[in-house]
Amino acid sequence: MITLAIIGSKGRMGQMLLACAAREADLQVVGQVDQGDDLESAVAAAQVVIDFSLAEATRPVAACCAAHRKPLVIGTTGHAAGEKAEIAKFQALIPMVWSANYSTGVNALFWLTRKAAEILGPGFDLEVVEMHHRHKKDAPSGTATTLAEILAAVRHQQLAEVARHGRVGLVGERTATEIGLHALRGGDVVGDHTVMFATAGERVELTHRATSRATLANGALRAARWVFGQPPGLYSMQDVLGLK
Repeated sequence: MITLAIIGSKGRMGQMLLACAAREADLQVVGQVDQGDDLESAVAAAQVVIDFSLAEATRPVAACCAAHRKPLVIGTTGHAAGEKAEIAKFQALIPMVWSANYSTGVNALFWLTRKAAEILGPGFDLEVVEMHHRHKKDAPSGTATTLAEILAAVRHQQLAEVARHGRVGLVGERTATEIGLHALRGGDVVGDHTVMFATAGERVELTHRATSRATLANGALRAARWVFGQPPGLYSMQDVLGLK
């Protein structure tokens, strides 16, 4: 039996995590934390902490986990580069799984995107399109950013230098090096992501569509099982699924 603390327990993902964990015989939620609740006590009581709260809460949650030497699964997105660096420092003290998306299917998409970029080569234009529900606060999504980072890495580029976030006005012809990112918002869409490889005469598209947050919650629970007992370090779902 592994005991869990769920941070952000009143949110959409928090509620789904609680529902999915209740169906797992080897998992028990012993702490539920949202704004104003006692983080310290919940972390101290659990063996693994899962954080799906807010980007600004991740660093204090990670610091608390490090103080108590508790493994952490991070599901928040929208962090600035400096924030990511500060949070990542805690890998020296505790094992952390940090992924933009915990869906098994999306992590297969990450793997396939890398392979497709390697096979197709530099002659294809690269575009990433994502859509989420109207309540999502950050754009592009963490998953879309990860997909673009994978594409940039294959081409030995820095994403910040080649990313093109939408297009408007007289922008000129598309350059061969840019990677387009486009964020759509509306309705109750859980999460759609498409990677497009386009060249003269053909186009390859890789698409993943999530229709239930249960896919994300079950992936995060799988990560919680995996990270328990791991040495300190920073891991991703690619590690959890053995895709690295």
